[in-house]
Amino acid sequence: MSVFEIEESAPAQTAKLRGERRSDHPYPKIVPDRRKYRRVSVSLQGRLMPEDKQEYPCEVINMSAGGMALLTPVSCQPGERIVAYLDNFGRLEGTIARTFDGGFAVELNVSAQKRERISNLLTWHINRELGAEERQHERIAPRIAAQKLILPNGDVHDCRVIDVSLSGASVAAAVKPPLESVVVLGRLRGRVVRHHDQGVAIQFAELQDPDSLVRTFG
Repeated sequence: MSVFEIEESAPAQTAKLRGERRSDHPYPKIVPDRRKYRRVSVSLQGRLMPEDKQEYPCEVINMSAGGMALLTPVSCQPGERIVAYLDNFGRLEGTIARTFDGGFAVELNVSAQKRERISNLLTWHINRELGAEERQHERIAPRIAAQKLILPNGDVHDCRVIDVSLSGASVAAAVKPPLESVVVLGRLRGRVVRHHDQGVAIQFAELQDPDSLVRTFG
């Protein structure tokens, strides 16, 4: 069974058989298989690459650790493999489970570790919507503060992480790469968003989950 199924009332099914379009909803309501994953309503912008290797804009309207429903201007067919690049979630691969007016539902093909990370990010998203964003982004002093900072040209410098959160870190270093420089801190890629007295502030390319931070910073 797919992680998604489309809920339709009896009138809606009748309208479908008659070839009529429902006017009360722009797209069907998609819900997950509740025995597996919990669906979360979201609004995530991103880019979609179907099998034709072209990129198209997309918006994820709901998501779980096993699948997602998205709106996009491109038409795809069930069974087609896609790759999506979403804000905070990064690169996700999946297979189209079914289509609906304006988009389609995707069953994600990801590892168990990636599913756990998606679940953590969706929890963060829920808390943010409930006004708890500041608590989720609380900066902490890492136990493993000594790290390596890799610059765009490949140079590696010792640095000290002053504090870190799910979205970024403040780093004390002898070098200050230009703003918007893409760097690697430990194992995490990010970009320099600010200079300060001791070094730089880095925003991670993807929102991290607590387990990722523990593995890198202790």
